[in-house]
This record gives sequence, structure tokens and C-alpha cells, in this order.
Amino acid sequence: MADDEEEQGGRIFFSNIGRSMELEDEIVLTSVGIDIGSSTSHLAFSRIVLERLDTRYMVVERTLLHQSDVLLTPYRGNNEIDADALGAFIAQQYDAAGLTPDAIDTGALILTGVAVRRSNARAIGDIFSAQTGKFVVVSAGDGLETTLAAFGSGAVARSAKANTRVLNVDIGGGTSKLAFCEGGSIRHITAIDIGARVIAFDDDRRVTRIEEAGQYFAAQAGVSVVLGAVLAETDAGNIANTMVECLFETMQGGSMRPQTTTLLRLPALPAGPLPDVVTISGGVSEFLYAGEEQRFGDLGPLLAAALRKKLAGWPPTLEIPQQGIRATVVGASQYTVQVSGSTIYVEPLGSLPIRNVPVIKPSLSFGEEIDTGSIAEAVSDALARLDLVEGESPVGLCYEWEGSASYGRLDGFCRGVLMGLAPILAKGHPLILVGEGDIGGLVGMHCRQEANVARVISIDGIKLDEFDFIDIGAMLETSGAVPVVIKSLVFPSLGLGHEAFEKQ
Repeated sequence: MADDEEEQGGRIFFSNIGRSMELEDEIVLTSVGIDIGSSTSHLAFSRIVLERLDTRYMVVERTLLHQSDVLLTPYRGNNEIDADALGAFIAQQYDAAGLTPDAIDTGALILTGVAVRRSNARAIGDIFSAQTGKFVVVSAGDGLETTLAAFGSGAVARSAKANTRVLNVDIGGGTSKLAFCEGGSIRHITAIDIGARVIAFDDDRRVTRIEEAGQYFAAQAGVSVVLGAVLAETDAGNIANTMVECLFETMQGGSMRPQTTTLLRLPALPAGPLPDVVTISGGVSEFLYAGEEQRFGDLGPLLAAALRKKLAGWPPTLEIPQQGIRATVVGASQYTVQVSGSTIYVEPLGSLPIRNVPVIKPSLSFGEEIDTGSIAEAVSDALARLDLVEGESPVGLCYEWEGSASYGRLDGFCRGVLMGLAPILAKGHPLILVGEGDIGGLVGMHCRQEANVARVISIDGIKLDEFDFIDIGAMLETSGAVPVVIKSLVFPSLGLGHEAFEKQ
């Protein structure tokens, strides 16, 4: 029990912020990352070694145990994903890895691309229902998928080296996702309806699938595409060239043709300096870099050839990403345990426990006077980046308080946060705030008493990053603190041996 503990309503004072729930100095976890996309699905099994640093466990070793085959995501009637066939594939990959579901400690299931929007997406999640407590499940829309690819490809880490500007272009089956990274952060993102499988065909080159974007680009190229008809190699090449011209226009940022703008799924990249480096991830990257010989009945090889030729005349250097087709599959999620905190505020106490809460960490400015509008805008941008604006789940907002905690500064901060989180709170979710400093109680009390927020969970003494998911446990009777389990998505770090890919 802390020496100076006091409880007043929802306000808890707790003096010791350094307590840990774990006794082990080292934790070894077996994890699985699963990416189910509109075009392909695949898995990766890893062993993660974590060592304790103060109250936080850090990844010190990650060993890839098994990397699955890449499956063309199976479909059945009504254009639904075939959950039975997908489940059988996943079971086969567990067998190939020599693992059972019971042997998995943690994992991340990522639904990307069109897979998120299929009517039976919930049935996909049901495949893993027995392991729900272990998995972080992420339905990635355009913004989040772009962000995941930027981190998974190593573009964000690469941009931190000598303040390099890196543009990562992730070209999948249905969309291309672009992230402009600088100084170890993502500055701008966009996405466009350009992908390898907007037109698909069988071994005889008879068309089996045409997306709306496929019809558009075929018309732009002057090619007639009809289901069941043969698509000549020359015609397919003309379509791919047309798509790359549009993609390259998007990559350059700034103003673009109206017809290109109509294909955007997110706002265009702004005009500005060119990147120093370009990396290409996604399925098309396997053809562009590695010379993949297997054909999947789509435009992938032709897109890669056209893009490589186009990039040869562009000043930025083309380099190899850390991950290609697997850039959005997260290798693992790690568990970290911390305890909050110096001061916390929970009202009502029955709001806890709460599980699998995604975390945003907006870029906040703590000037002498805190601007409410700027705080709200930063929070809104963070929600959009992680596709959380619909308010389908609660969201934890992580912040690093700077400066004094005067009434005016607290009020500006709290009201800005509430404005930015309005879509979340409007759905009845609690306000969840996580501070790294020693101010959780004051912030939570201000939101409850001054802004009249009904449900507030405000904790502190916790270090989080964007992409973390947290479980906040019930209050510990012995201390008045709450345990916090952090599930971090682990991306590969940019290591040595990644030489620049030479332009031809």
C-alpha cells in the first residue's frame, strides 16, 4: 500500500509508479501474424524474446519460425470469401510450422483491402474465435493499410536515417497505397484504385474477374474487356501502362488530372519536395525486385515492368523494402505489462476492465496557451490515419503532457481532445486517456467535472506507441492502481544488408 494513498470518488492518488506485474526478466512468446487480403492471404510464425527494461518489456530477439505459402484468397458465390477453404489453408500452415493453436501465445489478424468489406468478414474472424483473447484483430481500411505498409516495408525506419524522404508505394490486388515518410514519421498518405487484380484471367487468358477500376483503365487504353473473352498479352500490357501513368502522377503529388482524382480513395499527396528514395511493396514488388516467375493470372508482372521503366527516369533512388508482399502482415504482437500510475481517475469504477483498445498518439503542441482547435485537428488526423473515425470501438488517446497544469491549459487540452474524439464518444464509448507523465488524475477529473463526460478512464505512468492495443484491468485493491497489458504490433527494423536496388 502506498504511504500517501487517498481516494475521493473516482480520483485515486498512488505514489509508486514503478511497479511491475511480471517477475521474469525474460519472456519468450510464440506468435502468428495473419494477413487476409482481397487478393492474397498468408501467415508468418515467429518466436519473440522480450527482456525487461524498468516496467516495460522490449523485444530483443525475433526469430521467424515459418513463413506460409501465399494463397490466392478463395471466393465462392456472391463474391464472398470462402471461409471454409481459408480455414483449411490456415490449418495446413499450422501443421507445416509444427504448431497447434494452443501453442500460440499471441498474434495479429489483419483484414485488408476488399476483404474488410465482404459481407462474411465476420465469418473469417470466427475461424479464430477460440483464440480471441490472444489476438489483436485489425480491420484495415485504406488509411490504416497504407500506414501498416509504410511501417512493415521499413519505409518509416529508413526515413529516420539522415532525415531521408522516403515514398513507399504498396501495390496490391485492388488498390495502391502511398506513404510519404520523413524523419521517422509518416507525413502524408493516399490510396488509389490501381491494383494487379482489377482484371484477372485463367491459364487460357480468359477473363474471370473485372473490377470497376479494371473497366475504367481498359477503356482508357482503348481495349475491350469482357468476362469469358481472351485478353491478349499486348492489350493487357497497354492497360498496365495506362495504370502506371496514373499511378506515377499520384506519386508526384500536387495537382493532377480530374480523371485521376476520381480514382483516389484518400486525399492526394500535397505538392512538395520529391522523395530521396522510393520503395515498392505489396504483391507487385515480388515481380519488380525478385523477378517472381510464378504467374497468378493478373496484371502484376506487367505492372512491375511498366513501373520499373517509368522509375528509371525519375530522380529518386529505387531501393529494396524490408518486406515486399508481406509488408502489411504483422509478424507478431508482443505483450507488455505496466502498472498505472501516479494519479489515475476512473469514473465509474465499473468501466473496468476493458480489452483490446486501439491507441492513437496524435502530434500535440503544448505551447504556453493550448489551442483547442489544433488539439482537435491533431486527434481527428490520428483517427483518420488508423481508420477509427467511424467510432465502432473505443479508442485510447496517448499524450505526453508538457508544461504547467493551469486551469486554462487543462481546459484547452481537454476540450480539444473531446472535440477530436467526438465520433467515438457519440457511440457511447468511454473517454480513455493515457498519459506518460504524472497528470492522469487532474486531466480525468477536469473532463468529468468541467466538461461533464459521463465515463472517464484516465491513467498515467504508461508508455505507449501508435499501433499499440491495451487491456486495462480492474483496480487492484492492494494499491489502487490498475494493471495495463500492452499488445504491440512488431514491425521489422531496417537492418544491414539492404543495398540500394540499382536502376537499369
